[in-house]
Amino acid sequence: MSLTVPNDLLDQARTGEIDDAAFVACVRDSLPYAWSLISELVKQREHSGADFADNQVPPPSEEARGQLLRCLASDSMRGALERHFEVRLAFQNCHRVAVFDPAATRALAEFVTPRAQILNQKPELVDC
Repeated sequence: MSLTVPNDLLDQARTGEIDDAAFVACVRDSLPYAWSLISELVKQREHSGADFADNQVPPPSEEARGQLLRCLASDSMRGALERHFEVRLAFQNCHRVAVFDPAATRALAEFVTPRAQILNQKPELVDC
């Protein structure tokens, strides 16, 4: 299961829409590794003023890797985090997450090209 959903949030979803803050809190609490990695990258990008910050360190465990994959493979989770942090997220392989300033359209476009994906391949990442 991707998220551990509190009963009150589940009840709210059954009767109508839920707000982003409640959903983001659910993601934060359910996927702490993914949340902490993305939060740290947001801080790094803000501090540096660069177009983007990215992670190139594999997750410390399969559980952490699974959290990252579940978080970034979900359009709703990814979208909620992008709105919450006011960034664009991009993903390569099993761990290379990048957070982009929303205005950095050229840097994002370059990051998501097939060329960038190929250049990011390493033998040790074949099974990630």
